[in-house]
Amino acid sequence: MILEALPYLLIQGILFGTTLVASRYSVGQFSPTTYIWLRLALASLAYLSFYLVARKRHPWPRDMNVWKHATVMGIVGTAVPMTFIVMSLQFQSSGLTSILITANPALTVLLAHYFLPDERLNTFKSVGIALAFSGALLLALRGETGLAEGVPAQPLGYLLVLLAMLAVSSSTVYARRTLVEANSFDVASIQMFTAALTVMPLSVLFVGFDLTSVNYQGYFALGYAALTGTFLGTWLAFIIIQRFGATAASLVAYIIPIAAGLTGWLLLDEQITVTMLFGVLLVLGGVALLNRGSTANVPPG
Repeated sequence: MILEALPYLLIQGILFGTTLVASRYSVGQFSPTTYIWLRLALASLAYLSFYLVARKRHPWPRDMNVWKHATVMGIVGTAVPMTFIVMSLQFQSSGLTSILITANPALTVLLAHYFLPDERLNTFKSVGIALAFSGALLLALRGETGLAEGVPAQPLGYLLVLLAMLAVSSSTVYARRTLVEANSFDVASIQMFTAALTVMPLSVLFVGFDLTSVNYQGYFALGYAALTGTFLGTWLAFIIIQRFGATAASLVAYIIPIAAGLTGWLLLDEQITVTMLFGVLLVLGGVALLNRGSTANVPPG
C-alpha cells in the first residue's frame, strides 16, 4: 500500500516543501495572519470556480454530515496549523521547519494507535517514533535556526511547529474515522472555506489589513502558495488519507524537508548545517521504521 501511495506522496511533498519556502519569503512582506487568510481565500475561490464550471457533474455539497466533519477539519487541520507554521517562519528557516514537520508521522502513528483500531503500534513503529522524536529534540537542544550564523534560536518557533503538528495529526485521525466515504474534493473545499472564514475576521479585527509593503514578488509567492500547497496540496492530502490510510498520508513529511531545504538554500540563502543533516537522518530513519511497521501489518496476497 505504501508503494502505491508513493507517487501521490512525492507530488504532495514537493508542493508543500516549495510552499514553505514561498511562505517564508512572504512573511517578510505580509503580516502572517493577513498572508494566511489571503492564501486561504484564493484557494477557496479556486474550489468555488470548479463548482461553477462543473456544477452539473459535480454539484455543490449538501450533505450536512460532511459539512459538520469537514468544518472541524477546516479549523483544526487547516486554520490552526497553517497559522502556527507560517508564524514559526519568522523565527527559523523553511528548511528547519520542514525537518521538524517531518516528525509528524510519529505523532500521527501514536494517535492512530489509540483512535484507529486498524493502525496499532508494533515494535518497528515504537522504535520509529522514538527515533523521529529524538531527531527533532536534537535540533531544539542545539538551538538550530537554519538562518544566518549568529541568529539566536527562538523556542517559540519550535513550540508553534509542535502545536501545528498536533493539530494536523489529530485532524488526520479524525478524517480517517469520519470521512472515509466522503467525496475528497467536497471535503477539501469545505475545509478551505471554513478555514478562510475562521482566520479572516480574526486577522482583520486584531491585526488590520495593510499591503503597502508587498511587491510583485510577494504577490507571486502568495499566488503560488495558494494554488499549489493550499488548493492542490490539501485536496491531494485527503485523497491519500482516503485511499491509503492515516499512517501512509503522514509519510509525505519524508519528502517535504528535501524539497524545502534545497529550494530555501537556492532561493533564500538558508543554511543547511551538519546538525540539521544529522537531525533529519534520525527523523527519516524513524519514518522508515514507521513505514516498515505499517507494511508489516498488511497480510500477504
